[in-house]
Amino acid sequence: MSNQLNQTNKEAVWDLWQRLNHASIDQLPDLLRAALHDDVNWNVSAPIDQIIGVDAVIADFWLPLRTAFPDLKRAPYVFIGGIDDSSDLYATVGEEEWVSGCGYMTGTFVSDWLGIPATGKKTNIWFGVFYVMREGRVAETYLQLDILAVTRQAGFQLLPPAPGAEGGKIPGPLDQDGILLTEQDPLESRKSLQLVEAMGRGMRRYQRARDGGDLRSMEQAKYWHREMKWYGPSGIGACHSLEEYEDFHQRPWLEGFGDRNISRADSGRRMGRIGEGKYCAGGIWDTAYSRHNGTYAGVPATGKLMTLRDFDWWKRDGEFLIENWVPIDMIDLFRQMDIDLMTRLRDQIEARKRGVGWMW
Repeated sequence: MSNQLNQTNKEAVWDLWQRLNHASIDQLPDLLRAALHDDVNWNVSAPIDQIIGVDAVIADFWLPLRTAFPDLKRAPYVFIGGIDDSSDLYATVGEEEWVSGCGYMTGTFVSDWLGIPATGKKTNIWFGVFYVMREGRVAETYLQLDILAVTRQAGFQLLPPAPGAEGGKIPGPLDQDGILLTEQDPLESRKSLQLVEAMGRGMRRYQRARDGGDLRSMEQAKYWHREMKWYGPSGIGACHSLEEYEDFHQRPWLEGFGDRNISRADSGRRMGRIGEGKYCAGGIWDTAYSRHNGTYAGVPATGKLMTLRDFDWWKRDGEFLIENWVPIDMIDLFRQMDIDLMTRLRDQIEARKRGVGWMW
């Protein structure tokens, strides 16, 4: 029954995505009211944050987005679902129905959006999303949008240059096999989930006070393919080897944050840990993560307890993880460190108007 339910849920979301790709802006309200619960809990990266109710989602999210990008089309490259397969890594509150995916939305930027000046040019928006499905309709949405990449395409750099590769589109799976519209081998699915669990347990062996910048306690080479690719958000960038992953993301991140096992069961929302075939996914939303213990991206430690909006989609190749897509809400992260990146954008816009140096 759970396999059939999962397939039904995936079909509902996939159908919604295809209809959205071809719907006029006038057709959006009826389409969304049919697919979403009336009291849908809709959560998006900062500065949008939480929206409650389908009418508010239409008015405050979809209509502004489609006004800014009238020809917006979604092109996912990972798409999976699952009936909450909980474990010690991503424990959730019980049997829940999830559909999840990541990829790009692309459209012509003709009207200002979120205070970002329109460019009149084709613009790519990297997205990652988790839906909670109930009775065949969307009850909850957790949507990451790389808004900093949109600002960068508009000519505004709000963070220091990323340590990893940044610019252009983040690629999808090398084998182009991430759209899972049919049932997958449950043994392969379980193997993928178990590998992610083992990798996560390795990460939790790190102790900041003991290990500092020494990452060996995590033994990540046991879990990652030698040709692994890690795709992070604007401000972090992409890493094309385990060495780059450690140097460009893990070590700076652990210096800035680095606490382990600090999150509480009553903190935020945990995405269902789901797996199909060689792919699996998980994430957290507004979940207590670590104190801000050290300088990160030039921001000195505040000592604050940080929450995080962080998603992962992993692909397994044999006995190793080979690809990982990791959107993180960096605007939310930095505002917790008392840095308002949207104010920084407004300041850069005004500086550009005055013709003075405006780059970060």
